[in-house]
Amino acid sequence: MRKVVGIMATVAMLVCFAAGCSSSGGSGSGAAGSGAAASGTAAASGKMKPIAKDKIKVGVIHITDPAEGAGYTYTHDVGIQAMQKEIGLEDSQIIRKNNVPDTDPAKIETAMRDCIDEGCNVIFATSFGFMDVCEKLAKEFPEVYFSHGTGYKCNGVNFNNYFGRIYQARYLSGLAAGLQTKTNKLGYVAAMDNTNAEVTGGIDAFAMGVAKVNPDAKIYVKVTGSWFDPEGESQAAQALIDSGCDVIAQHCDTTGPQTAAEKAGKWGVGYNSDMSKDAPKAVICSVMWNWGAYYTAAVKSIIDGTWDGTNYYGGMKEGLVTLSDLSSFADPKAKELIEAAKKDMLDGKFNVFDGVIETNDGKKIGEEGKTLSDEEITGKINWYYKNVEVK
Repeated sequence: MRKVVGIMATVAMLVCFAAGCSSSGGSGSGAAGSGAAASGTAAASGKMKPIAKDKIKVGVIHITDPAEGAGYTYTHDVGIQAMQKEIGLEDSQIIRKNNVPDTDPAKIETAMRDCIDEGCNVIFATSFGFMDVCEKLAKEFPEVYFSHGTGYKCNGVNFNNYFGRIYQARYLSGLAAGLQTKTNKLGYVAAMDNTNAEVTGGIDAFAMGVAKVNPDAKIYVKVTGSWFDPEGESQAAQALIDSGCDVIAQHCDTTGPQTAAEKAGKWGVGYNSDMSKDAPKAVICSVMWNWGAYYTAAVKSIIDGTWDGTNYYGGMKEGLVTLSDLSSFADPKAKELIEAAKKDMLDGKFNVFDGVIETNDGKKIGEEGKTLSDEEITGKINWYYKNVEVK
């Protein structure tokens, strides 16, 4: 399901970039480049034909059901709805395929082919495990736009990928969490271990935010090994609470960690959407995606003919990631610190992974006066910050 896993993915990303399909934090348009050619007319010309608004039909492949109401799929579907409203598409122009397991290539392919059979000429595939099928079908259907969330493969023509700088909002949430804790023990329920740079980078950014305001605090990580495991996520959160953690953050898909925190009388930091509606007495703030920023820009680029196959990597500047408002019980110092850090990020004065960074095994990453590159952040953060401990 999401993002780059280990060095193999990094190598593949570099191959993709070399093909002209480079990552971009750019303007929010959904594509660019004249990369590795797919078969067919569109690939031969190196440019896709625009599609008129009334001829657009969008297929969306979801790993779970948007009705879950708070997590990853829900947030993506909110983005699809925002795009539909902004552009003015009819309900009949959106086809959803829900509960498509991203570990089953046959079911993934069936879902995408069904969309194409129903007339879809744009496919948004929201989960990491959908990537290889996108790659395969993009060759077979060169006239269809395939846009894959959180991966690293592309062809620079009709197949790109999109993700964002969620670590920016994670750092900000760390400022609030570091001020909130009384035990100086913060728990983090993680879907994957440190072989996954997306998850690990988020943990590190959160930990850096915590350390900025509370150098005595430690972050304790509990790995579930699954992106979507309601029971396992709740159990991991409870284990962290039982070990003394009084703030529970998460990189997983359900509200389980937050509801567990509320039930135990602790605090939490939600993910994907504003989880204060699910655990109003616990959630200090939530790290949130605004996927509509990408979906709207991508579909507009298809309509106006500016789509060009580039990978998308947006952040706060593009409106793709954000932090929810702080709850009334958050430490009053947090708001001012968050606003100042956010301004520095937007002004380019602060990039989270700046300078020399100390890891929890005594190593040092980065260089003074420099910041880690997008390539390093998306594929090579397989280390934990100095105040992190894995349970």
